[in-house]
Amino acid sequence: MPKEAGRPIDFYRYKSVLITGASSGIGEELAYQLARSGAKLTLAARRQEELARVAQTIAAGGSPAPLTVICDVARDGDIDRAVAEAVRQHGQLDVVFANAGFGVVGPFQKLSLDDYRRQFETNVFGVLRTLYAALPELEKTRGNFAIVGSVSGWVGSPGASPYAMSKFAVRALANSITPELRAAGVKLTLLSPGFVVSNIRRTDNRGKLHAGAADPVPAWIQMSTERCARQMLGAVARGQRERIITGHGKLLVALERFCPWIVRAFSGRVRPVYDSRSSL
Repeated sequence: MPKEAGRPIDFYRYKSVLITGASSGIGEELAYQLARSGAKLTLAARRQEELARVAQTIAAGGSPAPLTVICDVARDGDIDRAVAEAVRQHGQLDVVFANAGFGVVGPFQKLSLDDYRRQFETNVFGVLRTLYAALPELEKTRGNFAIVGSVSGWVGSPGASPYAMSKFAVRALANSITPELRAAGVKLTLLSPGFVVSNIRRTDNRGKLHAGAADPVPAWIQMSTERCARQMLGAVARGQRERIITGHGKLLVALERFCPWIVRAFSGRVRPVYDSRSSL
């Protein structure tokens, strides 16, 4: 973090920041905290009504209304348009949060190749589309690119192979290209949260939200979205290469790195994720 900055959140003041998947969950909370910091926001997401709600909430809180762009990162051209709009509105692009994503779950024998392709189109190729679109602008500003990964990129779990594969893939991507981007003046941060309060576990295998569905993860283990977003913002401001977020996430990653046999033994007793989402 630059010496002239005080708190990590001060790093974002007057910076042009683009967030994908900004209409709910972590992306929404990032938008609120960045708006309070004085950032110049561009919010991108698929759901127009939810995106408008977030923008209205920000404006009602006294911050300038953000630029909103309807964008599906799984579709060619959408994110390019969002980047172009951000630069047109704010003159430059300093920070990008590649946050858009969802989870495909189910027993392997009942999943199809199309299920895996759909998962990768958003969670992996969506990140790549975002990076390719934003990189020329971030090179100009020597900016920051953040990928929202997951502890699932370290530890796979029964019934969630498409999601885990996608998060392993973006972790491999981050590890491989971070030195390349740094040579071009762009800092990349991989953000790997564990269980956080969000709608991802209420979203079905086709990306449709079921707001009334029960969350299968006990509330006591979930980190608040506000705290998660605050830690993410701090990690990016400090230029960290990766930040594991949540205590249980750090424990699981440590076990996977140093005592993987414990994780393997435990995973056989874990209730598959799809059991809790069979009604979606």
